Amino acid sequence: MEAQQLAPQGQFYEEQQQMQDAEEEEQMVSYQTLNVLAEHGIALNDIQKLNDAGFFTVESIAHATSRKLAEVKGISEAKVNKLKDIAKGLVPMEFKTAYDALEDRKHLVTLTTGSTELDKLLEGGIETGSITEVFGEFRTGKTQLCHTLCITCQMPITDGGAEGKAIYIDTEGSFRPKKLEQIAQRFGLDPTVALENVACARAHNSEHQMELLRTAAAIMSQDRYSLIVVDSATALFRTDYIGRGELSERQMQMAQFLRQLTRLAEEFGVAVFVTNQVVANPDGMSFAKDSTKPIGGNIMAHACTTRIRMRKGRGETRIATVVDSPTLPESDCQFAIGPQGVCDVTE
Repeated sequence: MEAQQLAPQGQFYEEQQQMQDAEEEEQMVSYQTLNVLAEHGIALNDIQKLNDAGFFTVESIAHATSRKLAEVKGISEAKVNKLKDIAKGLVPMEFKTAYDALEDRKHLVTLTTGSTELDKLLEGGIETGSITEVFGEFRTGKTQLCHTLCITCQMPITDGGAEGKAIYIDTEGSFRPKKLEQIAQRFGLDPTVALENVACARAHNSEHQMELLRTAAAIMSQDRYSLIVVDSATALFRTDYIGRGELSERQMQMAQFLRQLTRLAEEFGVAVFVTNQVVANPDGMSFAKDSTKPIGGNIMAHACTTRIRMRKGRGETRIATVVDSPTLPESDCQFAIGPQGVCDVTE
């Protein structure tokens, strides 16, 4: 009799666990692939045309302008209107209360930086769903932090990760897989598996850099990714567009690139982490604490949600300062650079 009572109870707990797992999976995957459109009467060849044009999710259709969709070869105005109507029904884009927005932010995942002090400064780590920018001179730890995040993003959420893969766009030739191996060993991950979970590409010019984002969108629509790194976002724009005569064109192209990054962050719920170079500020006094300023001007400043300045300290010590953030106070902390990435300062 007791065995008969226990069996249904065990089955109940098993069903509860399955429902919980399904809910967690649903929370982790924040996008819908275009295959969903087939259920709403959109032909498979039209879906293929959208894929070829760089649209891989229903969210990308919902967020795109009608004019942009009309530019897709083979998609008529009537089809554009139908696509927008379907996407509107599948993707919530209406007003919601501030309370609902607060509840949504409670589920926001942050990626640990590898340093307890830096995590405290950022109130948990690097935020998913938005762009975080770090800028500073050479040897301030920008690339080291990029490498560390590529490993920590793969860890369980309870350990400061996001249980996802990483995409690394390298514009300066500074990506080092060997460094990833060392960081993976530090965090107790299998180095081979950790390296398999990082997709890297070397961008050779600013146009190629933009094309890689389209490829990244295609890759992310097929698997669970939690991080996009661009190291650095401005280096190629800085060399491809020279002088004041090309400044306007450079800023427009950079704005397009950053808009695409923002779209990917929101669409796939990934953390976008970009590094930025600095230039000497001729207006700054020579005796000023820091006479450099980041490249990109206001366009870069407005596109990035959180901006962090990095400076050199004594030895391997580095100083991170929150320069701009909608939630974090302007403050700073110290961290260190070691053989296994970003870590805390040891006296």
